[in-house]
Amino acid sequence: MGIIVAALLLVTVAGCAGEPAPAVTVTITPTVTPTPTPSPTPTPTPVPTEEPALIPNPTVPDLVPNAEPVPLPQGPATDLGSTPGARGTTTADGAGALLTYTVVEGDAFFDIAQRFNIPVQLLLTMNPSVPGLGENIYIKQIINLDWTTTR
Repeated sequence: MGIIVAALLLVTVAGCAGEPAPAVTVTITPTVTPTPTPSPTPTPTPVPTEEPALIPNPTVPDLVPNAEPVPLPQGPATDLGSTPGARGTTTADGAGALLTYTVVEGDAFFDIAQRFNIPVQLLLTMNPSVPGLGENIYIKQIINLDWTTTR
């Protein structure tokens, strides 16, 4: 019985398909477009050149020498008090002018200059025996604070 049902179903479905749709035919006719002829690139006309040193250049400013340097302030060292980076002792002359500073553990050259209100560059000038930029000072080293000895 299953075969009869399958055959009947096949006949029923085949009858629903109807007639096939007609095929559409499209015709394409190619058209050839001519390639445009390129125009030649013009050759630049060479510009006569002069010696480079002879051509004035208005963008270069006139050279002006540097102004004379302003001298560092000089005067007696002033003790502003002990700080964590400058805790050593000082010596002074009879009038109370500071002469020397003795380096102790933990001191830094920059802090010593700050304690005595002396620019680091001037303190370096006053102490030519201090190597480098003052980064290597040693315990018990004597730092000159008397600016009159360097004039």
